[in-house]
Amino acid sequence: MTQPAVSRMLSRMEEHLGTKLFDRAHGKVSLTESGEILYEQISEGFRRIEAALDEIEARRTGTDTITLSISTAFTTHWLMPRMARLHKAFPKVDLRFKLISNFLKGPVDDVDLGMRYLVKSDPAYEGGTFLMPELLVPVCSLGYHDQHRQPESPIEDTLVVLTDAEREWYRRFPRFADQGRRATNVLDFSDYAIVVQAALLGQGIALGHVNVVTHWLREGALVPAVDEVRATDRDCLLVHPGDKPLRAVVAQLRDWIVEEMKSDIAAVDSLYPSLQLRRWADGDRTLAPSAA
Repeated sequence: MTQPAVSRMLSRMEEHLGTKLFDRAHGKVSLTESGEILYEQISEGFRRIEAALDEIEARRTGTDTITLSISTAFTTHWLMPRMARLHKAFPKVDLRFKLISNFLKGPVDDVDLGMRYLVKSDPAYEGGTFLMPELLVPVCSLGYHDQHRQPESPIEDTLVVLTDAEREWYRRFPRFADQGRRATNVLDFSDYAIVVQAALLGQGIALGHVNVVTHWLREGALVPAVDEVRATDRDCLLVHPGDKPLRAVVAQLRDWIVEEMKSDIAAVDSLYPSLQLRRWADGDRTLAPSAA
């Protein structure tokens, strides 16, 4: 439809209801209070219609569709390596993805399940499923690690960082300084999945989000650059929209992710006991100072 046609229809709706739905000023349009009320109810109605259509389709085909709101990094570096196992556990589930290229934030709308970093005061926290605190550990490839532990003084490191992310994270891990190391070069990317990929390829040290890098730590493709972990004040949770019914198959997938992550944490904890990763993942924030 053309924009003038849409405007005419909206004007007719306002005439029919006898109230303004939109404030029009200085070339901008915003919803009035009445418009907000109508918008919320119509949106909820469409979500319920979508859920009903999904259920009808699932009954017809025997296949459920689950839409996930997760990061490109988590998808690439944690979910994809175990996709065969996921298909075996859920042979009649089709996955759709709404991917986030950097920070896991924002509302979980129009999806079945999302991964978010939340503080306990966030309204979405109460209905979420706890995965782990937001844990950070510097990671690099084994080749980079071996090459940069030579008895040179000082050891010069390359940092692989996310665009606009705080570049001084290196200073929050004192063991770098204890080992006479300093950061002299930076590789800057706009997608955290590429940050992790660069670390895998031996290009430098990345600040590893544990929920993303556990698979590669377990496989030995990445190793801790130093034996140090930091936690922020946020937790990583699996969240579903509160206005959308939680289907049984979505709850099963959520629980599968939780159990798979626990398995990874246990394996990495066995490989690197000095990290005390299992205690960290259980929410023990007494182990060391938190990251800023």
